[in-house]
Amino acid sequence: MANSNTFRDLQSANKGKTYFLLASMGLLTWLVAYAALTYFGVGTASTLVPIAVGFALVGVWGSYYGSDKLVLTMTGAKLITREDAPELFNVIEEVVIASGLPMPKVALVQDTAPNAFATGRDPEHALIAFTTRILEVMDRDELQGVIAHEMSHVANRDTLVSAVAATTAGAIAILSDFLTRMMWFGGGRDRRDNNSNPVALVISLAVLILAPIAAMLLKSAISRKRESLADATAVSFTRNPAGLRKALEVLAADTTVVRQKSNAVAHIWIESPLDGKAVSKLFSTHPPIQERIAALRAMESLGPAQ
Repeated sequence: MANSNTFRDLQSANKGKTYFLLASMGLLTWLVAYAALTYFGVGTASTLVPIAVGFALVGVWGSYYGSDKLVLTMTGAKLITREDAPELFNVIEEVVIASGLPMPKVALVQDTAPNAFATGRDPEHALIAFTTRILEVMDRDELQGVIAHEMSHVANRDTLVSAVAATTAGAIAILSDFLTRMMWFGGGRDRRDNNSNPVALVISLAVLILAPIAAMLLKSAISRKRESLADATAVSFTRNPAGLRKALEVLAADTTVVRQKSNAVAHIWIESPLDGKAVSKLFSTHPPIQERIAALRAMESLGPAQ
């Protein structure tokens, strides 16, 4: 039972950290709006804030509702049936039974790098995809661990969480961009000339400039916590941390990168194609793979999950 408690503790901790980070995103949005009110005055800011939020909502939530079709197009994934890969479907069905989730759509990506992802706005519209290479290099236990990880993203509604984070970050970026452009063209000059508190103006200006960076950092941190949560949830499905741990070791040992490695879809892969020496850990969408392996190995050391 100790191991069961361990992965449940990890699930609870990662959920709590996600909620804290989402709340921080909300606080940052309020701070940007307040800074805009201080720097530009009520009239300008009260007009721009709804516009920025509206643009972000339309773009990101539109992508959220069509996420499965959009990701299929962006990654080149092709839907397959049981007749195309009966052994793969058998393993997926095992995880489906263990998780209590509906059977997702399944797709393949023709690629020489081992990787996989999940998407879909809810369990009833879920899709999981695998590169052709991952099916070649992983055994059944490893593949089961990967499937459980991806099904965990479905169970934890991570597409929804990502949409909320992206919407908030997008609204902050759009608003800050608008206001920064207005600064260069003299927006709010009268307000600044008449304001008796120059310190507040300087602080507001700093908030407007730095907020998009802070939003990106929070968005990346949320993504990392959801990856850690998916690892822990996968163990709750399979009761076999070794399967996912060995799968991650296979991914860590492989240096090839999927061809579709844009920022737009990097966060959905089980191993990010963008994370590496060129990407700061603070902006990384995934925890370091060796840290994930160590966490799973620690669960193994406590014995079989009950």
